[in-house]
Amino acid sequence: MKFKLNGFKSLLMLGTALTLIITSGCSGDTASSEEETVKIGVLASLTGPLETYGKQTVAGFELGLDYATEGSNEVAGKKVEFIVEDTETKPDVAVRKATKLLEEDEVDFLVGSSSSGDTLAVLPLAEEYEKIMVVEPAVADSITGQNWNKYIFRTGRNSSQDAVAGAAAIAEKDVKIATFAQDNAYGREGIAAFKEGAEKLGATIVNEQYADPNSTDFTANIQSIINEKPDYLYIVWAGSNAPWKQLKDMQLEEQGIKISTAAQDIASLKTMDSLIGMSGFSIYYHTLPDNEVNDWLVEEHKKKFDGEIPDLFTAGGMTAAISIVEALKKTEGDKEVDGLITTMENMEFETPKGTMKFRAEDHQALQSLYAVTLEEQEGEDHPVPVLIRELNMEETEPPIRNGK
Repeated sequence: MKFKLNGFKSLLMLGTALTLIITSGCSGDTASSEEETVKIGVLASLTGPLETYGKQTVAGFELGLDYATEGSNEVAGKKVEFIVEDTETKPDVAVRKATKLLEEDEVDFLVGSSSSGDTLAVLPLAEEYEKIMVVEPAVADSITGQNWNKYIFRTGRNSSQDAVAGAAAIAEKDVKIATFAQDNAYGREGIAAFKEGAEKLGATIVNEQYADPNSTDFTANIQSIINEKPDYLYIVWAGSNAPWKQLKDMQLEEQGIKISTAAQDIASLKTMDSLIGMSGFSIYYHTLPDNEVNDWLVEEHKKKFDGEIPDLFTAGGMTAAISIVEALKKTEGDKEVDGLITTMENMEFETPKGTMKFRAEDHQALQSLYAVTLEEQEGEDHPVPVLIRELNMEETEPPIRNGK
């Protein structure tokens, strides 16, 4: 059964176990041969703790195809079809769904996933089936590091890029920093990368705390941090059970400990009232980039979703779609994998965050991030990241960690 997805709210109405197939092109033409169709399998958390991320990614992916194909939903004369599978934010499910996409649906590309754990589990399948996987938005360094293979390209930023931006915001000689993160690949790799960047700038890491990703009580972690009396607490966090309220209740700032973290998606920002005035960094907020692609995204998203603004993972989904379409334009629709890999290495393409470039050595997309402060603004129901300065792709370029 096939569905035409007309908006993000339509996606929210679909059942959690539903497989979505979005077919673009002339209505009624369902008899195209495999050679006349580009099939993309999108792995996303449509349920589970990261479901908001997954749903935004899918909405952004559809918008990205519309933008990159100028509304034709064709590239080099081929129709574009994408099939969405729910990983449920579970690695074993992600592997099963990816295998289904590769074997039964015979997709030409994989995209995903919302979770680093899901994505790491799927990476070997891209190599086994010799299909390009565009990673978005999973962040763990090991995806383009020790677990990388030549079929992996990442449009999302990695932990080291976050770390460079995070360190630039607070780290300098003789500054003492404590860290706090979830005890998972995202959290541990994010802290490892931050430590590397901060120590290069002369800061000292005095305490590292990790919490179960499902925990809601962080008293022991926070008290350990307070006991060390750092100048800053740097936090790596994803998901809805963030520690912001408990940090406020335990009065860290009154004890001289400044908090710094990423200003992430809008749902996270809505929990960060206690961090107004914070210096940190942003991966994407709709007012930060100044380019035509982002202008288009903001305008079209508002049209399509009843005035709603695009969020972090919407922009990421759009970027992943653009990267695939731009590669196929350059190959004139040729889906031969080795040729696509050669084409995509060092390929520059325009995104809502400006120009990105797939680095040849590890296929990580080099990209801008943003040094920001969080400010209260009239008419907004969340603290707003306000630009201090854009950190360009050269400034945020991460180390190459895949040994190539």
